[in-house]
Amino acid sequence: MPNFPGGDRSLHNYIAENTKYPPEAKEQGIEGRVYISFIISPEGKPGEIKVAKGVHPLLDEEAKRVIATMPDWEPGKQRGKSVSVHYTLPINFQLSDKEEVTQEKKETVLH
Repeated sequence: MPNFPGGDRSLHNYIAENTKYPPEAKEQGIEGRVYISFIISPEGKPGEIKVAKGVHPLLDEEAKRVIATMPDWEPGKQRGKSVSVHYTLPINFQLSDKEEVTQEKKETVLH
């Protein structure tokens, strides 16, 4: 499996720290869980970023932006060779007194 620099906790922190709740979505009270699908290439770059299950275009676009700006990963390997790996990450947008963005359990599929 590919590894985010620093591991799963660093991935969680990266998403939480770099996701910005869209002001218009806050004003409209839009919240929910966006599922983003992407591929970590054999070079470790995130690509082919798509919304697997969206909530609202404002939140969907922000979730895609965060994935697109991620640093390179250590690529996945199969039989000693780097391979593409498909990931689906849920990113939860939740309004409260203090807005909160969290990344939950990831799902992976080898290609």
